This record gives sequence, structure tokens and C-alpha cells, in this order.
Amino acid sequence: MTSSAGLYANGNDSKKFKGDIRSPGIPSRVIHVRKLPSDINEAEVISLGLPFGKVTNLLMLKAKNQAFIEMNSEEAAQTMVSYYSSVTPLIRNHPVFMQYSNHKELKTDNSPNQVRAQAALQAVNAVQTGGMSMGAVDGSGPGGPSPVLRVIVENLFYPVTLDVLHQIFSKFGTVLKVITFTKNNQFQALLQYPDALTAQHSKLALDGQNIYNACCTLRISYSKLTSLNVKYNNDKSRDYTRPDLPTGDSQPPMDQHQAMAAAAFAAPGIISAPFAGAHAFPPAFAIQQAGLAMPGVPGALASLAIPGAAAAAAAGRLAFPPLSGGHCVLLVSNLNPERVTPQCLFILFGVYGDVMRVKILFNKKENALIQMADGTQAQLAMSHLNGQKLHGRAMRVTLSKHTAVQLPREGHEDQGLTKDYGNSPLHRFKKPGSKNYSNIFPPSSTLHLSNIPPSVVEDDLKMLFSSTGALVKGFKFFQKDHKMALIQMGSVEEAIQCLIEFHNHDLGENHHLRVSFSKSTI
Repeated sequence: MTSSAGLYANGNDSKKFKGDIRSPGIPSRVIHVRKLPSDINEAEVISLGLPFGKVTNLLMLKAKNQAFIEMNSEEAAQTMVSYYSSVTPLIRNHPVFMQYSNHKELKTDNSPNQVRAQAALQAVNAVQTGGMSMGAVDGSGPGGPSPVLRVIVENLFYPVTLDVLHQIFSKFGTVLKVITFTKNNQFQALLQYPDALTAQHSKLALDGQNIYNACCTLRISYSKLTSLNVKYNNDKSRDYTRPDLPTGDSQPPMDQHQAMAAAAFAAPGIISAPFAGAHAFPPAFAIQQAGLAMPGVPGALASLAIPGAAAAAAAGRLAFPPLSGGHCVLLVSNLNPERVTPQCLFILFGVYGDVMRVKILFNKKENALIQMADGTQAQLAMSHLNGQKLHGRAMRVTLSKHTAVQLPREGHEDQGLTKDYGNSPLHRFKKPGSKNYSNIFPPSSTLHLSNIPPSVVEDDLKMLFSSTGALVKGFKFFQKDHKMALIQMGSVEEAIQCLIEFHNHDLGENHHLRVSFSKSTI
């Protein structure tokens, strides 16, 4: 049989078929699938091809645990083979393998085997046509079902990566493309499924669920986009159908049309390059709570066994030991040695975890070691603060090879460069289940103020924050609670400096000001 010939299917094919003379490098509309489970059904095989286009024909060879799938175009088949070459498909947790067939088309008869295959094809394609194929125009109006979902992660206490999102959303169908970004100080993503039906099922199951206990809540809506244009495969964006794309820059550009449609998200992502992948997280813990199998029951997405699920322990909900060792010490470099002090670093890094010790290096005062309470807090601080400006210099924050910050030996003078904060009353997260876990946001120009006494008015606070030379651009008390307010500074750098300066500032009447970064703007 030549490469131009079709493969003729009849009721006896499974007995006499000798195997495909395969040319895996030559594209064809027909794809040969091997090592299928013995009890596989037609619909399960067809589902392998649906994310990439219409399946036009099927030949099942159950006796050989093989099948042939014919796609509606060679391009669809190429996309399918390309995707599954990098992501091994699983059917009932059983890996299957595929490659191009030497045959260019399938020709079928009316044998019982083929009647079943054709019936399955008609049923599945009817559902697919009733939904929305990839790239179709959304006819249901704004906010209606679309193959592209907009995902906002609220209460982002622990870093959420593109790989974590892919792992979660892949439970409901093949994820084709993902773009992550930060907008309005919130970590967001656009995620594309092959059709609107899959996206709808995913949204129904996942909207409102927590990735980790008590934090990282998914808020999901339909995007007005029907397709994503991904130019780079890196830690911020990924096209799983195009493994050949370059890595490009960390912040992938978007074409103008897509950028406008996605509300011009140009801010850098929360999760920086050192966290580009699940390997950056500590080993997974199995959290035995309600998971995706029971979407109506609240709880963390525990059944996914996401690496880093031990984050829930820090929220005081589970009795796992804290992560320690080399993960919990950060090396901070490019500091301004004339301005930075251990107390300054304690306050700033304390926004993202409980700082145990700080050491500014004696011979390299532009460098410091900061020991956090556990490794997850260290990762969180690094992902939020790496690259932020402090006293005119962009900090570089990385994990240190040290497992702990050593205190100076007794009688050894280090000019106050090492401080132990293990028992500090200013730790924000020492109480299990503290509300502070739900109010962690990346640095922004707007600060959240709380614990304001009744006698302190707007002008008092504006005068206080401008006393450092910073520009106050806006101020607003909370309407229902004047103990809290938002204050907008001239820049993120000014806001960072004011947070360091005025967190725990004594306002009188036994009230000490609490300052944190806000997700809102004025």
C-alpha cells in the first residue's frame, strides 16, 4: 500500500490488520493511536482529537489495542500530533501513543464495528457543533459562553504559576493556551479550551474554589475573546499546541487587537522567573478534603495534589510541620548601604511572611540575608519583591544556600547589622487563620491603612505621609469604617518607603497604624 492510498475498514479489519507502515515525520490527516486500554470505547478515542478540530472518521482495532483517527484537515492533525508529542495523553490513567499514519484517509463500510464508530462520531460532532469550535465568533453576546476563560486569583497568599493553572484546568479538558498577567494588582490569566462547552463545564466546577485552603480563590468569567494569540512559550504564556515557539522575553508582547480586547494588560506578572514551574515548590502533601469530585462542597482543590499544597498548613488549617531548611533564607542584593537597615527589611519583607532574622553582610553591606518562618513565605516574598525599588535601587531577591541566619557570637560586635525578630509582636501571621492571609497583594502605589483612632482626620494622615517628601495623590476613608482608609502615593517606590516608615506608627490613644499594600485604587 502506498502513502497515497486510503485505509479501507471493514468488519474483519481487527483480525487481519498487520500494522501501519509508519512514517512518523510525514504529516497525514490520519493518525495511528497505539496502546489503548482493552475496554476502550469509540467516544473515548474520538475525544483525543476533538480539541484540535473535527474528527471525520474512525477505525477501531480493539484486538490490537489500536485505532486510526481521521481529522478534517492535515493542519488539525499536525496540531494534535505536535501537542501529544509534548504532553502524553491519558485514557483512564493509561498512557497512549500516536503518530502520523502512512495512509491519507480512511474508507469505511457498513460493518457492525463501523456502524458503532459512525454513530459515536455523529453524536460527538453534534455536541461539538452545538457548542463553539475554536476561533468561532461568540454569538451569545458579552459574558456568554466562550472557549476562552478569564481567571482572577483572589487572596493570593501563595504564588500561583502558569503550570499550576494548567494542572487544575486540564482536569476538565485539553488546555490549548494560557496567558498570565497582573491587572489592578491582581494575578489574572486568560485560558483557552478547544470549545465553549468544555470551558462551561470547567467554569461551573471551579468558579469560587480555593487552590489552597483559605486562600488563592478562583474567580472565573467568560472572556470576550474566542481565541488567544501566544507568541512565546515561557513562564507567563504558553501555547501547548506549538512547542516550537521561542521563549522570548519574560513579558510576552501581544498584538494590538488582542491587547485591547484583553484590557491592555501590560504590568509584569506576579510570579517571576525563578518560580516558572511546579519544581520550584516543596513536595506535595495530600490534603484529604473535599475536592473537584464534589464541586458543590467548599474546600481546597485537594484532589489535584498540586505541588506546594502544603501552603494550607501555614494558614493554620492543617497540622503539617512548617517548611524549613535552605528554602527559608533569602539573599537580597543591590541594596543601598547608606539607607537600608535590618529594621527596614524586617518591616518590608514582613508583609509577606514572618521574618525571623535579618543580617546585613559586614563586608558587603549592599547584601543581606533574611530568614523567613518557612520556605513558602520565602518564595512568596521573593516573587513579590524581586525587582522592586528601595531607596533608589532595584532589589534582587533570590533563595540563599544558607539554611539559617547565624547570630553573632557572644561578645562579637557586628555594628547592629544582625537582628533577631523571632519573638517580635509585629509578626502579621503568627495567629493561625489570621485575616492577614487573605489580604496579601503585590507592592502598589496605593496603601491600605487600618487601626486609625477617631481623633485622626484625613489631613493628619496626608501630612504624616508627605513628611517623608513623598507625594500624596489621593486619600479615602472607608465609608462604613473610619478606622480604615486608602492612601495613594506618587509611585510604588514611595509607597514602599512609606509602608516601612509608618507601619506601627504611634497615632496616640493606644493606636498603632497598620499599613499594607492595597489591591484597590482610589
